[in-house]
Amino acid sequence: MAIHFTEDELAGRRAAACRAMARDGLDGLLIFRQESMYWLTGYDTFGFVYFQCLYLGADGDMFLMTRAPDLRQAQHTSVVEEIHVWVDREGVNPARELRDLLHQRRLSGKKLGVEWESYGLTAANGRRLEHALDGFCDLEDASTLVSRLRLVKSEAELAYVRRAAELADDAYDRAVALTGPGADEGAILAAMQGAVFEGGGDYAGNEFIIGSGRDALLCRYKAGRRRLDPQDQLTLEWAGVYRHYHAAMMNTFLVGAPSDAHKAMHAAAQEALLACEEALKPGAAMGEVFEAHARVLDAHGLQAHRMNACGYAMGTCFAPNWMDWPMFYAGNPVELKPGMVFFIHIIIANSDAGLAMTLGRSSLVGERGADVLSQRPLDLVVR
Repeated sequence: MAIHFTEDELAGRRAAACRAMARDGLDGLLIFRQESMYWLTGYDTFGFVYFQCLYLGADGDMFLMTRAPDLRQAQHTSVVEEIHVWVDREGVNPARELRDLLHQRRLSGKKLGVEWESYGLTAANGRRLEHALDGFCDLEDASTLVSRLRLVKSEAELAYVRRAAELADDAYDRAVALTGPGADEGAILAAMQGAVFEGGGDYAGNEFIIGSGRDALLCRYKAGRRRLDPQDQLTLEWAGVYRHYHAAMMNTFLVGAPSDAHKAMHAAAQEALLACEEALKPGAAMGEVFEAHARVLDAHGLQAHRMNACGYAMGTCFAPNWMDWPMFYAGNPVELKPGMVFFIHIIIANSDAGLAMTLGRSSLVGERGADVLSQRPLDLVVR
């Protein structure tokens, strides 16, 4: 089987989930997040775009309900032994078939947690699920039960994260080498993604972000390519990915002589990133990291040009994005602990002047503070 962790480690994760269910008074959990399925069993697929559910009971009982194309996928990539296939046909309602499976396990009247906040459970399917289970059992939102367990990484997971960070550095090197007047954005993207694949990595949870000229102010992917002008700005956000574990980076490169305004923006971004990393300590609240970001940028007069969040957890993520739970924003009370991994990004977008500056990298929360995973400098890149 193509499983990236030992069966003992996967069993330990499921045992931790069962303890969390018992603590919350749940008899079982209906799992729809692909990240949760992968973390608990090794199951690796993009088939979650259709209705599928992994059931895990507080007693350790487990089964997967999915479609035929994912039967062999589950057999090959997971430790799940009991797999039920619902058949594509006109008028099918897999939520009702799920209810039948739960009924066979005598779960009528029990309290089941549901991962409602999941890309694997559309609003339409969520309504079908509620209707099918109405009067059968009590449903409780347990969207973050497994996500919270995934926050602190095992040594095996950290090995994958560190390899992902190496691949991110390799992609950075390719981008720096190719950036310059007349450079093609498509060639830069191809080289960056190629570095990840050549190093044994995977597709990222979302597209690499690239934008030059006025599009350098964007922090989302958009279709379309251009060549860089003799005087230009190029914003890149990308991730090294290994076994679905991500380590993201972000940077704005300058082409041609940098302006004083760009230099000042980079100095502010660098100061803010280092302040955030200084705040990334065990026992601190995530909101304190955001406060460091805001304090520095606001002192530089950039409050109107900064974001209202400055990063998020890194881990195993599937499409449509690599942003794991939780996020750095004002007042977030989640406590930082050793073994957590985060991407901190500083994004400055001055729409009035048409200038962009970004800087970001991933760090592990160590026993004493941030363990920066990237080996590349924070210097302003001018090509």
